[in-house]
Amino acid sequence: MPEGHTLFALARDLDAAYRGTQPTATSPQGRFAAGAALISGRTFVHATSWGKHLFVEFEGDAWLHVHLGLIGTFTVDQHRYAGEAPVVGQVRLRLATEDHVADLRGPNLCAVITPEQVEAVTSRLGPDPLRPEPDPDLAWRRISRSSKTIAELLMDQAVLAGVGNVYRSEVLFRKRVDPFRPGREIRRSTWDAIWLDLVDLLPLGVATGKIVTVEEQVEEVRERMAVGQVDRLTERSSYVYKRQGEPCLVCGSRIRTRVVGGRNLFWCGRCQRRR
Repeated sequence: MPEGHTLFALARDLDAAYRGTQPTATSPQGRFAAGAALISGRTFVHATSWGKHLFVEFEGDAWLHVHLGLIGTFTVDQHRYAGEAPVVGQVRLRLATEDHVADLRGPNLCAVITPEQVEAVTSRLGPDPLRPEPDPDLAWRRISRSSKTIAELLMDQAVLAGVGNVYRSEVLFRKRVDPFRPGREIRRSTWDAIWLDLVDLLPLGVATGKIVTVEEQVEEVRERMAVGQVDRLTERSSYVYKRQGEPCLVCGSRIRTRVVGGRNLFWCGRCQRRR
């Protein structure tokens, strides 16, 4: 499932392509024809994300709400055709101007909602490390009172918005946190370290299009960002994610895996043993 950095970058790209324009909205697949008609021709005001949710405001208090789910994609491309761009696959929604075409395929959710409904959705979400002035204390209050494991809590969007399976596995390893420790046993200093790591790492994901967590690659990306030379990465390396049975890059122990919170968690039993 796309994690928060993907939705943040998508909102950025949609904003760059459509802000201030009046895109034509259609549903080539037909399943969103009524919703597309509601926003077609309206001025695109701005796009934003909160965790794994995308919101696009159109004039007249109409908001497009998208959740990509496990298989959804929303591509934004330059319009390079003399006529209408060909439709590839099952396109739920298309936004088109003379300059750009954006196609939404396979979302878990696609709806036109009111500002009040936007507020209802966002009020249920935890802080997003990528949003301006997030409140990590809100997440800490929920974590510190919970008997659920920290691995489960990091995936709970009501606790922390935008973090998915890759980031939770990698950040818990980076901070040497036992993923099975209950939230109420996590020290505040440990939570602060996790939060600051996410605040540091997610923008690298936005810049490169990949989740960057291995320290050598993190430093390389930081250096390239400092001089404005960041390109999208073609490969992603990881400390533990999808490396079950392989040796830990730090201690050499075998990486383990177990389903936690509905997804396969990856961790090192030696580096992340309970202390």
